[in-house]
Amino acid sequence: MHRRQVLASGAVCLAVPIAGCGHPAVVLDMDDATADEIADTVSITAEPGSEEYTLVSAASENGSAVRRGRSELFDRTDTVRIDDSFYDVSEMRLESEPVTVYEVRIDFDPADSTTERGAIDYDDLPNVDRQRLAPIVSATDPPNQDGDDMGVDYGTAADVGTESVFVPKQQYDIVVHDGSRYRVTVDSRTTTETEYRYEVTDIVSGVDPFADRVRARYLFTLAGLSDAERAVVEEAIGEGYFEDDDAFRSVVDRIREHDGIREDEFYGTWLLEYDGVEYLTYTEW
Repeated sequence: MHRRQVLASGAVCLAVPIAGCGHPAVVLDMDDATADEIADTVSITAEPGSEEYTLVSAASENGSAVRRGRSELFDRTDTVRIDDSFYDVSEMRLESEPVTVYEVRIDFDPADSTTERGAIDYDDLPNVDRQRLAPIVSATDPPNQDGDDMGVDYGTAADVGTESVFVPKQQYDIVVHDGSRYRVTVDSRTTTETEYRYEVTDIVSGVDPFADRVRARYLFTLAGLSDAERAVVEEAIGEGYFEDDDAFRSVVDRIREHDGIREDEFYGTWLLEYDGVEYLTYTEW
């Protein structure tokens, strides 16, 4: 699809400037609304082994589940899919407290690779550190800039356990791999950790029944368009429409008269039928 996706920040961040990428000021994009596409748009899929999967499964089986974290787990939607079953998830804040979190930063090309704390070979690191610093050995073209090139979120000392040679107490400042010496620094900051309680309600089992429920709630027919409006819609179906003209504004106004699956101040997603075909429609205006 042409819709721009919001990417959750990962545990590893390359400390390099990101080149600006221009995009059109407006967007109208229409894609066939299959049952699977509808389900993917309205819900998130909890994969086996993930924290989401574990929590929803535990809450479904036991009535509720509890976790501690520094952010909400279900901030995009409260509808979660496990296999072909769909659940409504309630995420309730309980109590919060300040915690110290750590970030391990790597300089791939330090100006000075002599050590003050000690050097350690990557293969000799404890498993907890090897897992987190795997990008050191997997990067085929590591960043090359002044100062730190990569930051790795270690979380709290409790998250890490007692085996790390970097958190909470840094024992080495150089990691060696294949003859290369990487400088390691450890930063810490105070943030808030919250306890959350989760409860779930079964919605329906099966992708098709779930999609039918979404259709019953959101589907509308886009009809009675002028030739200019139809031209906008036809181009939006084929390649996406990106011109901020009167016909575009008119089509978007028609769409916004209806409830959207997801709406914000300047963008949203709708489910509509046009010429007998259902479309998931994303627009920015």
